[in-house]
Amino acid sequence: MTQPLRLGIAGLGTVGIGVVKIVKKHAALLEARSGRPVTISAVSARTKNKNRDIDISGFAWEADPVALATREDVDVFVELMGGHDGPAKASVEAAIAAGKHVVTANKALLAHHGQELAAAAEAKGVILRFEAAVAGGIPVIKALTEGLAGNEIDRVMGVMNGTCNYILTRMYDADLPYDVVFEEANQLGYLEADPNLDVGGIDAGHKLALLASIAFGTQVNFDAMELEGIQRIQIADIEHAADMGYRIKLLGVAQMTGRGLEQRMSPCLVPASSPLGQLEGGTNMVVIEGDSIGQVVLRGPGAGEGPTASAVMGDVMDLARGFAVSTFGQPADTLRPVRGVKATKSAPYYLRMTLLDKPGAMAKVASVLGDAGVSIDRMRQYGHEDKTAPVLIVTHKTTRDSLDVALTGLEETGVVEGHPVAIRIEEV
Repeated sequence: MTQPLRLGIAGLGTVGIGVVKIVKKHAALLEARSGRPVTISAVSARTKNKNRDIDISGFAWEADPVALATREDVDVFVELMGGHDGPAKASVEAAIAAGKHVVTANKALLAHHGQELAAAAEAKGVILRFEAAVAGGIPVIKALTEGLAGNEIDRVMGVMNGTCNYILTRMYDADLPYDVVFEEANQLGYLEADPNLDVGGIDAGHKLALLASIAFGTQVNFDAMELEGIQRIQIADIEHAADMGYRIKLLGVAQMTGRGLEQRMSPCLVPASSPLGQLEGGTNMVVIEGDSIGQVVLRGPGAGEGPTASAVMGDVMDLARGFAVSTFGQPADTLRPVRGVKATKSAPYYLRMTLLDKPGAMAKVASVLGDAGVSIDRMRQYGHEDKTAPVLIVTHKTTRDSLDVALTGLEETGVVEGHPVAIRIEEV
């Protein structure tokens, strides 16, 4: 009889339980498709006696995930605990040292330690895979490492945090302010324990850093990521964008330039008619552009028990079939260290500011923009409010450096109240 592939699952939250359900429900299907049984030997979690709506009494229990990772009856260590250090890192390192394959959904762990873990796995002759770490159920890792392996990738971009997309979509659909929708998302359980991981762009930035490594053959460099969250987006921005035929999305963009690797995760305006502009709710979308394929759009659920567990099992099934691929699509020692750079390609920008009702205020704004080399394409002024006037400007294409000079200058004019909001208008 063919030997089963034996799993040890660390973390029995939403995703971990989803994996247990798939292994139990589809045992015959998994065996038929891989040519061998896929079983669970042991599990680990913070609390043993907890109602999980599924029977786990048939599996051995380990209180310590490191002990689970080194059990003799475990072939694949499935890490679903989360966190870039602590038990997650220690147990993955222990599994690799013990000669176990590893499947993880932990984007933070790999964004911070991916290079060293990939090198350790390859030195030990084991496989480290992480399909579930990026974009939930969308098979984007497999697309980049396998289906598009014959392409030189030009650009990777996408909406990779369902919570942010839900908030921005809900603001648009219900005409609700950010604070109200944020609290609604929190009550629904959509936000991380530290909400800034979501709304600050950190979670999505982790994912983009992993995709950039595969796409461009570079070492993961999350520290060079330009991050800006959605906290400053107001309902006025949503409405103004819609008036101009755009939608606001937390958009990640990675591309190689002559100066280095550009990685940015920030709110952007995208055409409302584009696939990204039409993306609703908690759905994710990744757009990949290659020299041979042109543009590929991958869309699907970015989180949840079923979709993420499905991605975990995709990696497990590859291991059951004996299919091996390097963690980031090529051997770790061939991944190039790369310099992170700010966006250099020019683009139009949306600017929103509140002007004090003073003589010559608009002239001062125009002068500051002109001195910075930023020209105005369109401008709208809205009704006065308590001696102030909201002003919307869309610039012609300009660089972010020039815009930053202008923004600094605007705050020094004495006619702008608070901080201007600047959002890039992205070509997609």
